[in-house]
Amino acid sequence: MIIDTTGVQAINSFSILESLKEVYGTICILVPVLILILGITIGVLVIVWLEREISAGIQQRIGPEYAGPLGILQALADGTKLLFKENLLPARGDRGLFSVGPSIAVISILLSYSVIPFSYRLILVDLSNGVFLWIAISSIAPIGLLMSGYGSNNKYSFLGGLRAAAQSISYEIPLTLCVLSISLRVISNSLSTVDIVEAQSKYGLWGWNLWRQPIGFLVFLISSLAECERLPFDLPEAEEELVAGYQTEYSGIKFGLFYVASYLNLLVSSLFVTVLYLGGWNFSIPYLFVPDLFGIKAKDEVLGTTIGIFITLAKTFLFLFISITTRWTLPRLRMDQLLNLGWKFLLPISLGNLLLTTSSQLLSL
Repeated sequence: MIIDTTGVQAINSFSILESLKEVYGTICILVPVLILILGITIGVLVIVWLEREISAGIQQRIGPEYAGPLGILQALADGTKLLFKENLLPARGDRGLFSVGPSIAVISILLSYSVIPFSYRLILVDLSNGVFLWIAISSIAPIGLLMSGYGSNNKYSFLGGLRAAAQSISYEIPLTLCVLSISLRVISNSLSTVDIVEAQSKYGLWGWNLWRQPIGFLVFLISSLAECERLPFDLPEAEEELVAGYQTEYSGIKFGLFYVASYLNLLVSSLFVTVLYLGGWNFSIPYLFVPDLFGIKAKDEVLGTTIGIFITLAKTFLFLFISITTRWTLPRLRMDQLLNLGWKFLLPISLGNLLLTTSSQLLSL
């Protein structure tokens, strides 16, 4: 029997080439995801440091200063400490729900970053309904909190989980109606985050949806704070009433996951405020493209993308500053006040805003 060695070599070369293509495709998918996760991690560390420094300034005290220069490594030190702490499990609780709850809360928020455009063409997935995907994914996080509260076999934890679910439902509806009002605008007419940003770029500062939807912006701002469970809306973990809410029985890295999830949610909400209302990566001067302003050629996309990222983050951290200062300015609401604000005030206002937007669109046809 004669074996054609040339054909065998060709087949082997073809199989090796196909394997290399598969490896290359996998790397092309994983590298952007890993870079995004690394950037998000650094962003969370910066937010924790900023919150401690701003809170210290408001309260006229010294913030973190020993861990690294200006205390910038304090959050990293805290995370390392939690990583090596013992994970305690409640004796009579549901260990499955107790362990899965924190992971669901973190993963559901991390998935929301996939539809955020950080600069021109710098987005992980550009979907035609990207904003609604964020709303759908973010509504999964309270399920993880409810699972954590129920699995802890603790009445304070369970009440905290129930409060988290009730608060999320109450403020998710006004937030969705505000997003729908933006998508119904003639100038946007899309649920893609990239299209919404580009629709605001023509007139610079005056093209922002902040001026077209001022009522929606205020409702969205309040609903975002409530979704992040920030003061004055931190009822699910109110210390005076529920010890620490759904986090009461947690320790070690699982407690750290809840801590990280709160800041991840705050960062993603700030980014969506920037994208939906503040023009995203666009500069604020009308009819002026940022690369042209700095004399950047069209071929030099790296520098232009870097400037776009800087502008997006600058707007994002402006909203973060507002959220942090609000924490030390307003007192905590009662649970009945929280629900009344969501159902009796924000919901009718957001519905009226949606009706007004739809009417203006019909009259302009």
